[in-house]
Amino acid sequence: MTRDDDLQRLLLAVHALTRVAALDTNSDAPAAQWRTLTLLRDHGPQRLGDLATLSRVTQPGMTRLIRQMDAAGLVSRRSHPADSRVSVVAATEDGLDALERWYELFRSALAPHVADLSDAEWEAVRTSASALSRQVGMVPVGSNDFTENPNDDAPASRGAARRSEEEREVVR
Repeated sequence: MTRDDDLQRLLLAVHALTRVAALDTNSDAPAAQWRTLTLLRDHGPQRLGDLATLSRVTQPGMTRLIRQMDAAGLVSRRSHPADSRVSVVAATEDGLDALERWYELFRSALAPHVADLSDAEWEAVRTSASALSRQVGMVPVGSNDFTENPNDDAPASRGAARRSEEEREVVR
């Protein structure tokens, strides 16, 4: 097997495990909601179009999702300070709290599927997670928490979404 084959197998296995665990949570919320909140947590407020691109969905699809999430109090929308035609979306405190609860539920649902891994297998998981996280600019700072690479000018993940309104202006 090649390294490409190993990487493909790893990603497909993680994707399959993620889907099984997500189904086990019995959550009615769409996966796109959690993905969107995660993107807003990690990258801070985003223009609606940029958020659609990051999430790899159409802008009309993202508009519908954001409308639902706004009605539920998970995100807030406001006009861009420099262009009132552009919407800027930010995660709310309630949205970030809901995301944290989702991750706790998700980890609980995932646990039985990996409970029989040996210590050596867990070490391989830990090593792989660290290596791949570094490749995408994330460094672990705790057991369940990641921040952007401190060498980058990007904001810390949880902190980016928890800043004051003035600090969260979109700079593009």
